[in-house]
Amino acid sequence: MPRQTGLPRRSAKEWTVRALLAVLAAITCYVEVTRTIAYTLRKGNIEIAHALSPGDGRITGLLAQTLIENNTTFAGQGRVKQLARSALRQDPTVVAAVFSLGLIAQVRGDTKHSRRLFTYAETLSRRDVKTQLWAIEDAVGRGEVDDALLHYDIALRTSSTAADLLFPVLAAAIYDPAIRKSLTRTLVKKPAWRDAFIIYAAVKGPDARATSRLLIDLRHAGVPISGVASGEIMNLLIFGGFVDDAWAYYSTVHPGADRRRSRDPRFADGGVSTSPFDWIPINDAGISSSIQRGENGGIFDFSVPASVGGPMLQQRQILPPGEYRLDGHASGIDQSEEAQPYWVLACSSDHELGRIALSNSTQSHGKFMGSFRVPAGCPVQTLTLVARPSYKVSGISGQIDRVQLYPVR
Repeated sequence: MPRQTGLPRRSAKEWTVRALLAVLAAITCYVEVTRTIAYTLRKGNIEIAHALSPGDGRITGLLAQTLIENNTTFAGQGRVKQLARSALRQDPTVVAAVFSLGLIAQVRGDTKHSRRLFTYAETLSRRDVKTQLWAIEDAVGRGEVDDALLHYDIALRTSSTAADLLFPVLAAAIYDPAIRKSLTRTLVKKPAWRDAFIIYAAVKGPDARATSRLLIDLRHAGVPISGVASGEIMNLLIFGGFVDDAWAYYSTVHPGADRRRSRDPRFADGGVSTSPFDWIPINDAGISSSIQRGENGGIFDFSVPASVGGPMLQQRQILPPGEYRLDGHASGIDQSEEAQPYWVLACSSDHELGRIALSNSTQSHGKFMGSFRVPAGCPVQTLTLVARPSYKVSGISGQIDRVQLYPVR
């Protein structure tokens, strides 16, 4: 008697169906793999990607866009139009295809049709940077500043790479009062890119005076400006020769400041400011210096290793010509005369206007005093506390709790 197996016997028809299903699965797998490979290749070789997957609307549209961007003359526009229309038949939401048709219309001078197509492209996707760039250019051409900035905002919020392209353009445009006014209104609304742009404009903006006016407008509108941005723009103004603009900016941050005297005589700021018109501790070549808060304001504390010298504290001045006096109080100074730290006032050209030494703290109860004369032709000065090399094993250390430079009369 023949052995019976537990497996049911299948008919020829069933085997035929199973074979067809296996073939269909293989074809589907091939198509999907080919489509995946094509989409991976789209950035490296769009022509090959299209040949591998001619029915993928995204790839077809990207090929059309690549061709029209590489050649905006009439040559080859027939193929671009054919590809773009084919892409939209394959996938009506392909932005690249609509963009390509819009660019063709623009090249042919059909502004009305071009604008309609680009508007439709933006409707499909507000994240397409190229569409936003066209919208910016179109708004600028129509003199619509607010509309242009709206598209700047959209592009910068939706693309991580847009800032590299748009920040330089926007920073260069703020010399125009109308653009600056509209940009202020935009930044007041707290877009995500606001702080990054403010820093960029302060550090890399081509027109420091225009940037300073923008930052002043933003301050008046209640927008916080970082100390880094403020310090950078003031330095750029000073080095650019725009001393009055630098002081005007500083005055908006510190109302009532007097350019005829040094600022913060008791270090109440605590060393948090990065403005060149405020005290800036210098740490270099082993020098350790800092401004620390105290009961009656603050103190400047410094420590310098043996045989090391150099600047420890600095503040930029824009004193008018005339006679000035410096006085203050230090503690902890105990050095030979040739190793005592000193104050120096110098023109921006590094021409020294005089030195005032810090005598040992046991003398005159730690008080120091001296005079400088600022001549004409020296619009910017730097007041610096300098350490001289000491050959004591302990080096130099001390504290200053008060210092003021002011006019004699």
